[in-house]
Amino acid sequence: MIRRLIVSYVLLVGVALAAFTVPVAFTLTAQLRGDTEESVRREATTMALLLGNGDEPARQALARMAQAYADETPGTVEAVAADGSALPPLPLPAHPHGPAFDAALRQGRTSVDWGSRWVWGTELTVTVPAYGPDRAVRADRAVGAVRIRYETAALSDRLWRIWGFRAVLAVGVLAVAAVLGAVVARLLTKPLRELNSMASRFGDGDLTARSPVTGPKETQTLARTLNQGAERLDTLVAAQRIFVADASHQLRTPLTALRLSLDNIADGVDDEFVREDVEHATAEVVRMSRLVSGLLVLARAEAKVSAPEPLALRELVEQRLAVWRPAADERGVTIVLVGEADDRIRVLAGPGHLDQVLDNVLSNALEVSPDGGTITVRLEPGGAEEAVLEVLDQGPGMSAAEQSRAFDRFWRGQGLTGRSGSGLGLAIVKQLLTDDGGSVTLRDAPGGGLCVRIALRAAADGSRWISPRPAAPRSGG
Repeated sequence: MIRRLIVSYVLLVGVALAAFTVPVAFTLTAQLRGDTEESVRREATTMALLLGNGDEPARQALARMAQAYADETPGTVEAVAADGSALPPLPLPAHPHGPAFDAALRQGRTSVDWGSRWVWGTELTVTVPAYGPDRAVRADRAVGAVRIRYETAALSDRLWRIWGFRAVLAVGVLAVAAVLGAVVARLLTKPLRELNSMASRFGDGDLTARSPVTGPKETQTLARTLNQGAERLDTLVAAQRIFVADASHQLRTPLTALRLSLDNIADGVDDEFVREDVEHATAEVVRMSRLVSGLLVLARAEAKVSAPEPLALRELVEQRLAVWRPAADERGVTIVLVGEADDRIRVLAGPGHLDQVLDNVLSNALEVSPDGGTITVRLEPGGAEEAVLEVLDQGPGMSAAEQSRAFDRFWRGQGLTGRSGSGLGLAIVKQLLTDDGGSVTLRDAPGGGLCVRIALRAAADGSRWISPRPAAPRSGG
């Protein structure tokens, strides 16, 4: 929009400038042409009067005047007698019987030739008839003719200066207009850019974004309306998050008590069928507990209560792998850490966020890995601004349609995680990484299985180093 406003402003100034300067330039050109023609014609007429006197003093005066004219101007004076012969001391023209001389000698007509239909040619030619002292009204009494050939190179230089000056002036004015247009456009669109910034932040999940009420009345009204809508939505979402967090927290205690009761019942029952039913019920209680824990984690993540801090990536990954290796060894699954990232790489993550991300991803990878399989964790420097962590398993993988829905809440695939997971694990992973300015994507692993690619923001060199603390494994399903 700013570009369009600038272009429109410059075009408007350009049209106004052209409407003013072009006619003035044409007027000055016509005036220059007219003044030059009048001056040459006047000189030629004066010399023709001297030629018509016929006496020797007049001719000598004519010769001196022609020489002075040739010295002071780019013009050359030529003259012929009525019969086309020379009139000493003036030189004989190259074409004494040309159309201009014939018109002057036979018809008594003055002719002007600029040498071109356009502005002018290389020279201006003015031919004037000369009459004797006893001239009658008859045109055939011309005793000769005077012609001045005036070179137009100096006129062309003046013409270029006229148009060139105005062209440079126009370019300068347009440049100033472009700068002023940019300033004015930015001032005019500042309220709209603030509204767009607010809408972008709002779309990214920052429900606290508000737009300043500035600018024209229309944009002020729009800003107030958007702010009121954002305030209302923020209130509703905050209430929903509080409800989810409170409900999840309140459900933990009865679920824990129910699980303990089921464990006591299972210990005191000898009937195999009853024991089997109790075990199924216990499994459902465990799954419900995981779901409640996932909802609580997700609600806290959406609240964005913590700011990212610099963490040593490799140290944290090694700690989480050390926690998960015993569970992997029970299944005969090998977890290996590869990659070129060294101990100096630090990333920005909220307290406990990266622990939960790794726990969820490793839990899913371990659950779908076949017995005796391998889980590969790769650390790579993604550039100056990010670090990349990839977790590759050898499970059944996901189709393209499943990968597109894997981060939806409560969506469960058809694999092992589809039967036992809560459907919140990857949703939690994505929410935590988004809060920390990172991202997560899924793709097929080489040779089969799934590759979870996690991109994390790299910490600045001057950031404070925070060593990760060991934590127990947490799984969101």
